[in-house]
Formats: sequence, C-alpha cells, structure tokens
Amino acid sequence: MRSGHEPFPQPATLLDSVSPYGSRRLTVEFDGATTAAYLHDETSVIAATWIANHVRAPDTSDQTRLNAGQAPVMPALRTRHPRGRPPLNPDTLYAVWFEEGDGVALLEHGTLLAVIPGWSDSGRGMPGYTREVIGQTPYGWSLDEAIEGLGPRVERASDFWHWRNSIAGWGRFQQAALAHLTSRLGPGAHYWDGAQGRRPTIGISERPPAPGRPYTVLSTVGMSAQRMPMVEQVVDDPTEYSRIELAVATTLPSGVAALVFLWLAGYPWREVTWFGPGHSVRWYDRSTNFPLGGGYEGVLLLDDPSALPGPPAPDLSGFSMDGDPVRWLWIIPISERSRLTAKEHGSALLVSQLAAERRSWIVNPPAAALR
Repeated sequence: MRSGHEPFPQPATLLDSVSPYGSRRLTVEFDGATTAAYLHDETSVIAATWIANHVRAPDTSDQTRLNAGQAPVMPALRTRHPRGRPPLNPDTLYAVWFEEGDGVALLEHGTLLAVIPGWSDSGRGMPGYTREVIGQTPYGWSLDEAIEGLGPRVERASDFWHWRNSIAGWGRFQQAALAHLTSRLGPGAHYWDGAQGRRPTIGISERPPAPGRPYTVLSTVGMSAQRMPMVEQVVDDPTEYSRIELAVATTLPSGVAALVFLWLAGYPWREVTWFGPGHSVRWYDRSTNFPLGGGYEGVLLLDDPSALPGPPAPDLSGFSMDGDPVRWLWIIPISERSRLTAKEHGSALLVSQLAAERRSWIVNPPAAALR
C-alpha cells in the first residue's frame, strides 16, 4: 500500500446510477486498493458502504487512508477475502432502486453485492450492507445477516420496475384508479398530465359537479402506484400510510386549481419525504402565484375534512395497490401563519381554529383577507 507521504490515486467510477425520480445518485468507486459505494443527494454523500478489498488486508484500519478521506481497506478479520479479490468489472454491475427511490441495491452478475437502504445514514453511523464484510463495522454491515429482509425487498423492487416500465402495467393501474373514482364521484371530464415528463407518472382527473355535489373534485391518479419514501422509518405499520392520492374540492376553475398538483404530486419523491394526515407543506413561490388563490402560502392535508364546515366529504376509500390500501388526502389552503401553528402545536389545533373561523374544506373563490 502507499505510504502517507504519497498521494492517493484518483478513484475510477465503475457505476453511476441516478434514481428514477432524480433525487438520489449511486456511485461505485475503485481506487486500486478498495471499492466502495456512495449514496448522494443533490449536494453530498449521505450514506456509503465498503464493497471489497483488492489488496492484502491489514490487521487494523489504515488511519492514513481514513484521514485522507479515502475508502478504508477492511481489516483481515472483517473481510471474506483477506488476500483481496480481483477488481470488479463495471460491465457486470447494475443498480436496482427501491420503488420509494430512497434506497438502492448493487448487483454483480445478477447476484446481490450490496444494499444501501433508505435508513442508511453516515452521520448516524449506519452504513450500507455488503456481501464481503463479516459482522458490523463502521464502513459496512454484513448483508448475510440482513438478507432475510433485504433479499425479498430487492426482488420486489426489481419486479416493481419491470411492471412500472411496462405500458400495459401502467394502463391497468390507470384504468382501475379511474374506475374507482367514477364509482365514488361519477363520470370524469378533463384529464391532465401532472408529471410533466418526470417520474413518477401522475395524472389529474376532473370530476365535475353532480346532483347533490355542487363542487368539482380534482384528484391525482398515480401517486399510489409507488410507495412514498421515509414512511417505514417513522410509522410502525407503513402499509397504512405508504400509498396516497391527493384531492381538492373546489368551485374555482378546474384548469387553474389543477395547477396545485404540478407542485404537490411529485413532491414526496422529489424531496424524499412523505405526506400523511395532518401534514402541512409550504408553497415554494410567492403567495400571489399560489394556484388556489387568496394569498395562501401552503396547504394542510387531511384524510377526513369533516371537522371543517361544509357538506360531508365523498368517501374515496376502497382502492388498493399491491395489497396496500390507498388513502386520499384532501388539500386545504392555509396561510404561513397557520402552517407554523400546525408545525408547532399540531394540526388538530389548526383544524379547530379554522373551524371556528367557518373555513370550509371546499376551496372557493378567496375572500378579501386572510387571518
């Protein structure tokens, strides 16, 4: 190995793969002595794992390499190949992204080599899982010890992308989702592209006023086709919360109100987060450009808006995807002051305040002033 006085060679990139949603990037780098994989967000490395040694393993970690910011050469007792293994062939490597887009698996010759799941975090001492490591180290955890959970997860991810990339698969989902909306809301009218060429594919369905319903319902179609990121890290039973669609009830012109989905529909995968009941989201631009008008600066998302004034909300339950129930969240426009109230004191308090002000859950042409 090189001494601390010699510069380390610039690593060669063996694989560079961006998640289908564009929010994460995997690089696999080889510097002659070792190979490592790195998971990046837009600005930095957020998780990493050692992959393999290609030189004889030392007895202990080489602190000189670590101090220089280099990937470690794994100590002999922690690697399955203490004499080192041949360098990886880039042509045999490929990535399989989790359907949520926050985690990724690395395969060699079709065999699982490493996994960096969404919960891996270098800042918290949680590296990825790798086939070559023995036990748990700061630079990688044993894949064998986690294969019971991660193996099926990677297989499901591979099956998901095979389905998701097929025209027939998306067509069947779209048809089923639209039929469900028709059964709950009546015939549709306009249908818009809500993804603008980006992943995930999402449509916007308009359901005009009908007898007994003097307002239009606009709903996304496609958010629930893939699970949202992060849910499994914060909810005990992610099945109940992983798949959603968004809806808004409004008397505004549909073509204007539908613009709110261009911002919101891809948000969970773009920002690697999730939407759940009671969550609030800040509008990214000036309030004068907010699609639902009124100078509002964000939205509150409710699965049951019945605590607010207005007629009973349509029941959109009963749709499922891959065995998971789909939850519809209703969009309620709010001011930034209201959003901060929800953030600091909980959404229940904000809902009570809005109800006291007689704020309907139906989005109507805005009043002259906001609180």
